[in-house]
Amino acid sequence: MDLVLNNVGKRYRFDWIFRHIDYQFKAGQQYAILGPNGSGKSTLMKILSGHLTPSKGKVEFLKDGKKVLLDRIYKSVSYAAPYIDVIEEMTLEEAINFHRRFKPMLQGLNTAAIIDLLGFSKSRNKEIRFFSSGMKQRLKLVLAICSDTELLLLDEPTTNLDQQGFKWYRSLIDQYTQNRLVIVASNVEMDYAFCTEHLNILDFKKKLA
Repeated sequence: MDLVLNNVGKRYRFDWIFRHIDYQFKAGQQYAILGPNGSGKSTLMKILSGHLTPSKGKVEFLKDGKKVLLDRIYKSVSYAAPYIDVIEEMTLEEAINFHRRFKPMLQGLNTAAIIDLLGFSKSRNKEIRFFSSGMKQRLKLVLAICSDTELLLLDEPTTNLDQQGFKWYRSLIDQYTQNRLVIVASNVEMDYAFCTEHLNILDFKKKLA
C-alpha cells in the first residue's frame, strides 16, 4: 500500500499544526516521522490511519496503484499508540481473541503463539486492568505488529518499556515487518533506528506563513 499526501494541512480553530505536506509513503519502506513533543506527529499519524480528516488537502491510499475507499482502509491498517486503549475488563486471552475477530494475524499466528511472543503465559487469564503499563504497551505492540496488514503505524512505540522491552520490540520489528509499509512517529532514536526515510514535521511548520 502507498500513501500519497497532497497539500495536507491540519489546524485547530485558527492555528495550523502543519501545512503544505506533499509526500509519498511507498509500500515496503520504513519511515520515521520526527519532531519534538507537541509538534503534531500524532495528529499526522491519525490522518495517515484514516481516523482524522485533514483541514486542507487529501490523503490517497493506493493498493496496486488503485485507490482504496476510506471506509475500507481499516482492513489494511494496524496502529499502536499510547492514546489507543485496550479493553481492560478482558483477560489477556480474551483481548487477543477479540482482536483476531477483526484482524487476522501474520504467518498463521494463533492466540497461544501471541501469548508466547509476549512471554505472558502465567497471565493468560489475568484481566488487562491488572497489567503494568509496560505489559499493556507490549500487548498493544504485539497486536499491531503481528496483524496481517500492509500498513503498520507505531506512535512512540517504546513508551513504558524497559531495556529488555526495547530489545523485544526490535526483535518483533526484525521478524514481522518485512515487505510492509511501516511508519514510526517518535523523537527517541531507538524507536526508529531501523527506518531508512525520515520526515521532520518541523519542516512543515516553517511553511505556515
